[in-house]
Amino acid sequence: MRLHELSPAEGSRKARKRIGRGVGSGSGKTAGRGTKGHNSRSGGGVRPGFEGGQMPIHRRLPKRGFTNIFKKNIAIVNIRDLVRFENGSTVDEAALIRAGLVKGRFDGIKLLGKGELEYPLTIQLAHVSAGARQKIEAAGGTIA
Repeated sequence: MRLHELSPAEGSRKARKRIGRGVGSGSGKTAGRGTKGHNSRSGGGVRPGFEGGQMPIHRRLPKRGFTNIFKKNIAIVNIRDLVRFENGSTVDEAALIRAGLVKGRFDGIKLLGKGELEYPLTIQLAHVSAGARQKIEAAGGTIA
């Protein structure tokens, strides 16, 4: 079987119904909207969440929880991710971003201790877990 021989199963694909394309098409003139009324007009219809005057569900349900607006968004990097750095190199925020380990906007980066490290590295990060600190120092590395 070749790529050009593939085709969808019989009856699984249906052509889109093109409405408002003349009276001979079967869905011309009013284009399936009926005659007159708010929903037949352009821009007609109700806003999302409107339930015909009934109290909408987003107002019937109780509010739960709270969002801390001062929350810090911290990126996580593990020791096992540091194998891409060479022996004795310096690992800081810019180096992690260049290596593609940290993408997007964060308030800080924290190094965690999952994985093993065989050679020394110099770590220059504000947040390092106790387990990660122990493994880095055991490999002969330093944390600045």
